[in-house]
Amino acid sequence: MLESSTEPIASLYVHVPFCARKCAYCAFFSEPSSGETIDRYVAALIREMELVASDLKPETVFFGGGTPSLLNLRQWEQILQAMDRVGLPGAAEWTVEANPATVSLDKARLLRSYGVNRLSMGVQSLNSDLLDRLGRVHTRDMVFKSFDLLRRAGFENLNVDLMFAIPGQTLEVWRDTLIEATAMGSEHLSTYEVIYEEDTALYGDLQAGRVAEDEDLACAMYEELLERAARAGFQQYEVANFARDRAGEMACGNREARTEARLDVKSSGGTTVAERLTAAQAAPTRSAVPVPTHACRHNVNYWRGGSFYGLGPSATSYVRGLRTKNWSNTDLYCSQIECGKRAIESREELAPLARAGETAAFGLRMVAGWPFEQFREVTGYDLRNEWADDMARLVEQGWGAQTDEGFRLTPQGMRFADAAAQLLLR
Repeated sequence: MLESSTEPIASLYVHVPFCARKCAYCAFFSEPSSGETIDRYVAALIREMELVASDLKPETVFFGGGTPSLLNLRQWEQILQAMDRVGLPGAAEWTVEANPATVSLDKARLLRSYGVNRLSMGVQSLNSDLLDRLGRVHTRDMVFKSFDLLRRAGFENLNVDLMFAIPGQTLEVWRDTLIEATAMGSEHLSTYEVIYEEDTALYGDLQAGRVAEDEDLACAMYEELLERAARAGFQQYEVANFARDRAGEMACGNREARTEARLDVKSSGGTTVAERLTAAQAAPTRSAVPVPTHACRHNVNYWRGGSFYGLGPSATSYVRGLRTKNWSNTDLYCSQIECGKRAIESREELAPLARAGETAAFGLRMVAGWPFEQFREVTGYDLRNEWADDMARLVEQGWGAQTDEGFRLTPQGMRFADAAAQLLLR
């Protein structure tokens, strides 16, 4: 529904900008870790929390980066205690991103004891050569050890991040990674195609001709992903995201048991991937779109056009139609906060139609698309009026499907969701 001007914001993102080493593909704001700088950042972050706490009642919290798990026990204790003090704990879903090389049992237990209930592990690949190519600091063995460690610490909701179309990655290597990753028994799987962002090492390699993009191979890898994820019991609910739909499914206790479970996994009801996708996308559309039990609720809020606060250097907030962005400079961020004010670099007030267009575009990333009534409740606009020609064009080229209840992208359209979304922007 359209948000009340007085209703507290229910979603909080915290950016932790520190990494042990910059990855070759990463365009997010991050910098090498330094003890004194991190301590200063923690103090500033706590102060920023205090500045916005009165307008927050978080149902979802997400610590991203960078590498949040790089913070030590003392630094995490300071943040968690401060969140308790200003009334920010108790979120139904509280995610922290982690690198397998920076996870310890003590740190995991501390996070769990304060209410963190979801860990997102940046695996990217299980091939040693590709991990080196990406500049990752962890090894494949660390992935399995850290996963088991998180289970011992009490985490029952784990996400595994993977990347495909990595330079030098073959379809066979990608298939092997998917088989091993889905056998681990995580509740969620996020998968991203490599994007050659400016100011990254990979982009430099592309410009220099040392690597080349292969769209046909990327498409084959995406199809392999859909098949393997469905076979392992994951339900696709967004272009790049897959989740289990009931607690504990395949959450086996050791790698041997996970491998055995993987060998026994069959497609639901013996159906094909295409049939599973069609069934999911043709499900009855209601004002509250069903998503799998272990879908990332924080990200669903983004895709459904919800408000959120973003704290930390470079973080973006979107609160009641006003978009703000913090400075992408840790020293400047801390200096501004230390002066008692938000470290905001830019503000943008979106016109209602522009805001609705963004919401329409982001929402199409979800398999269920947009039920017309839900879109009207969220934005105040009717897709069938302002966007009728755009939907007709997508249907004509085989990328969209429209019913009396709503509009969604077809499986082919999902592969090109970004291009489809451009049509809906205003």
